[in-house]
Amino acid sequence: MVHTQDLETGERNAGMYRVQRFDKKTAGLHWQRHKTGAAHFEKAKKLGQKLPVAVTLGGDPATIYSASAPLPPGISEFVFAGFLRKEPVKLVKCLTNDLEVPAEAEIVIEGYADPEEPLTLEGPFGDHTGFYSLADYYPAMHVTAVTMRRNAIYPSTIVGRPPMEDAWLGYATERIFLPLTRLMLPEVVNYHMPPEGIFHNLVFVSIDKQYPGHAMKVGAGMLGLGLMSLAKMIVILDSDVNVEDTSEAWWVTLNNIDPERDIRMLPGPIDVLDHSSRAFSYGSKMIVDATKKWPEEGFTREWPEKIVMSDDIKKLVDEKWERYGIPLD
Repeated sequence: MVHTQDLETGERNAGMYRVQRFDKKTAGLHWQRHKTGAAHFEKAKKLGQKLPVAVTLGGDPATIYSASAPLPPGISEFVFAGFLRKEPVKLVKCLTNDLEVPAEAEIVIEGYADPEEPLTLEGPFGDHTGFYSLADYYPAMHVTAVTMRRNAIYPSTIVGRPPMEDAWLGYATERIFLPLTRLMLPEVVNYHMPPEGIFHNLVFVSIDKQYPGHAMKVGAGMLGLGLMSLAKMIVILDSDVNVEDTSEAWWVTLNNIDPERDIRMLPGPIDVLDHSSRAFSYGSKMIVDATKKWPEEGFTREWPEKIVMSDDIKKLVDEKWERYGIPLD
């Protein structure tokens, strides 16, 4: 967890950013331009001040996870962690700056980042994308203190070609934030981000379609939700599709779309780890309407029904398994 504060408002942030050790007293801070840590650094640059930074390793799992959660602006990671834990997160003040960090942390690294200094080359790194993300320039953290528990535990997860350990962090985020998504887009029934899409490159969304053009409205709305803005492909399906079954979602999508009619391309922000975008952190994205088309949407042909086995036939087959010579076990 990388901890910073807005130097004007005092608003805290705890982000799960990678930190590359350069030597005994400096490290690279890979906070991407879309993240709050980067915003705090830019604010410090405008104010002409050094930005206090603390890195904590280990501690309560819910608190660690909260640093990876795509929380709305103004919602503290520690408030969110307290909600998950069902008890408050105890914080303690650092020794060499005024930041507060979780008391349950195993290791605390304190320091600062100086906006007046030139950026340092950080990376390459074998990342959760399954590719070696390219080296780039980021701020350096100057270490002023390191404290730790006796027999401290150094935590880590293995990242690489998905799915890896971090896929389960992504799935937890997907499930936890579905109700919040539905609060803003109530027509959303469910959504799923397959691990092959590294959390945001592919999002299947099922909706309760209520009017012509509804799918495109939801697709555009999803792209306006925080870090969902980095999504590269959003596929909208009807409510009867199990989007958590990737095979079913692709089957329906590829049968339901006419590419020219149902796919819209638009420019927008892209994750900085995306090596395929036309420019650093900027590229294009796709909204795919894979819902059943309505006459009002210009579709005048008959739309077929899915092949579904009736309950009567299922019951009849179940009753005849032994006659077919197929053992029940």
